[in-house]
Amino acid sequence: MDDRQHGEPQRDDGGWLALEAYAALGDGRSVALIGLDGSIDWWCVPHMDSPPLFDRILAPQTGGYFAITPREPFTCERRYRPDSNVLETLFITANGRARLTESLNSGPAGRLPWAELARRVECLDGHVDLDIAIDFGTQADTVSPYLAANGNGCVFHAGDILGMFLHDDRLQIERKDDMGVRAFIGLARGERSVLAMIAGRNEPLVVPPLELVDERIDGSDREWRQWSRSLVYDGPYKSFVVRNALALKLLLSSPSGSIMAAATTSLPERIGGPKNYDYRFAWVRDAGYTIEAFLAIGAQPEAKAAFTWLLRRLAEHGAHVFYTLDGALGDCTRAIDLPGYKQSPPVVGNDARDQLQHGVFGDIFETARCFIDSGNILDAHSAQLLARLADQCADCWRQADAGIWELPQTQHYTTSKISCWQALSRAIELADNGHLPTTCRERWDRERERIRDWIEQHCWSETHQAYLFYPGSARLDASIALAVRFGYPSQDRLRSTLEAVQRELAAGAFHYRYSQAAEEEGCFLACTFWIIEAWALLGQRERAETALRQAVDGLAHGVGIYSEMIDPDNGQYLGNLPQGLSHLAALRAALAIAGYGPQR
Repeated sequence: MDDRQHGEPQRDDGGWLALEAYAALGDGRSVALIGLDGSIDWWCVPHMDSPPLFDRILAPQTGGYFAITPREPFTCERRYRPDSNVLETLFITANGRARLTESLNSGPAGRLPWAELARRVECLDGHVDLDIAIDFGTQADTVSPYLAANGNGCVFHAGDILGMFLHDDRLQIERKDDMGVRAFIGLARGERSVLAMIAGRNEPLVVPPLELVDERIDGSDREWRQWSRSLVYDGPYKSFVVRNALALKLLLSSPSGSIMAAATTSLPERIGGPKNYDYRFAWVRDAGYTIEAFLAIGAQPEAKAAFTWLLRRLAEHGAHVFYTLDGALGDCTRAIDLPGYKQSPPVVGNDARDQLQHGVFGDIFETARCFIDSGNILDAHSAQLLARLADQCADCWRQADAGIWELPQTQHYTTSKISCWQALSRAIELADNGHLPTTCRERWDRERERIRDWIEQHCWSETHQAYLFYPGSARLDASIALAVRFGYPSQDRLRSTLEAVQRELAAGAFHYRYSQAAEEEGCFLACTFWIIEAWALLGQRERAETALRQAVDGLAHGVGIYSEMIDPDNGQYLGNLPQGLSHLAALRAALAIAGYGPQR
């Protein structure tokens, strides 16, 4: 499973790169997206959910970006360093080869208290001329960037962001003004140069020596490799598991422990369509699944930090669909006055904030069970909180909700009911093993049986030999594959449902979320990996291995960073990226094939 990316980067007539042409850097606070042509087209500073300094991905003609590009025609080879999130790009021209090494730097003591985007370019053969272009973003024309000189240098301002562009004397500045920088550098074999962007928001700015920035590129690589080596997994597909774990690590906010669903907003689920969402929030579902995946591979500190953060939000706000990275409830959707990716209207905020989704109960309790099964301990306050949530689940499961797919039509979605069954099952297990109060244990058990009886009576279709999307429909839902992981006991019916999903929702190696979704979006990557995991847990390992190989081959034109969806007809990525749900589903599928998944 080689994540090396090759190609001749091409922007279309509108100035957009294909989404699969992007890689990602991260430092535990922010994530930057770098195109195959050397252009950083998205970077929110200093946090993942801050307004962007670079936003060319949503406005290719007017957005902010930071490009290092050969002046001559070129091709590229790109990869992450082994077991690291430091990126290397090889530019190949008729006259030479140059290597670009990029990192959002950390320090020897962990995350730096400022954003440090470092880019080192080295000439390996011949001679390579490179153009440097920086445009500071205007945040959808709400700020006007400017430069201000002082005794320590020339500082750029973009609204509340301030920073400095650092470079050595090799760089020949052609233009440097309020809107950005244009420069040129020529390198012969053995020569190198380092460029960096240092930035913060409403805070004093440290300007480190460029030599130290350069050293921190390799230091950051060592830190990433040390983290990868700390993972306990040593089974099949190890490099694949580690690469997906590294992608998930990019989305964990180290200041809080929260886990962002994706690093971007408004990358469309169908080009030009209206399904464009802001995923720069911490979903309970995504956080829970990621915590479980981290626990499975021994990333205990990340799992503990995220679980603590999640429990505190539940105590503070109650069970909501998502929270902001700093723990607030977040805003509903508002439009942004930008063209959007390939004319797909962009937004900030997310209207799922106020939805009722029963799936959050199953997600919370499955996470707690995984935490306990890893040998950890619940405190008394958290145990009382979980007991109250179990009571809430037992009371509200009969209500219609928005479902796992956050649809505007409330229904009695089958997956939601199974999630309520899952929540009460895990609560009972925790109570039986002394981790939760047992006062309501018998009540939870009776309610769990009522939920299962309701599912079997109302959600199963003899005609389709499958659990339906919701009672009364003739539609299928690929997320029911998760019921296998949840331990839902009707395995014969689940096998039959998976076969029906394969017949109706598969498109090549990938799967749509539910019936009729092909009319409005691409295939949802997590669904494909959930189905693979389900086959593995049901004992069909060979089938799961074949499906995993086909899915990974279908994603091989990227560099190991997955989006939310894919167009099965042409392989184009769709939706926000890096998409945590895609990566953790891929990781869990590999673990299940290796026998690391839950065995119920």
